[in-house]
Amino acid sequence: MIAKIERNAIRRRVHFRIREKLSGTAERPRLNVYRSLNHIYAQLIDDSQGVTLVSSSSLGAKMPTGGNVAAAREVGRLVAEQALAKGIRKVVYDRGGYLYHGRVKALADAAREAGLEF
Repeated sequence: MIAKIERNAIRRRVHFRIREKLSGTAERPRLNVYRSLNHIYAQLIDDSQGVTLVSSSSLGAKMPTGGNVAAAREVGRLVAEQALAKGIRKVVYDRGGYLYHGRVKALADAAREAGLEF
């Protein structure tokens, strides 16, 4: 009998592999993305001190629905604006084990358009 492997368990394994290779610093924090069924979350993390510098989500932005590409674009724009206000221009993108497609790509593109470099 073949054991069923959960999709989220695979994503966590991929994310662990990604995190072995990259980390955020104070000069270049990590832009982390978490995508749930109904919302999307993004935060800038300084891994050297273990501190979240900036965070934004479709839940906090009071959007009627957060599980679509439009909401991801809005969250990307919001997190970029907050980062620029704190003087952060360059980040390292952590896609969280998700494929670089759809909402994850839309958030990254919106953050780039708003002024973040990665």
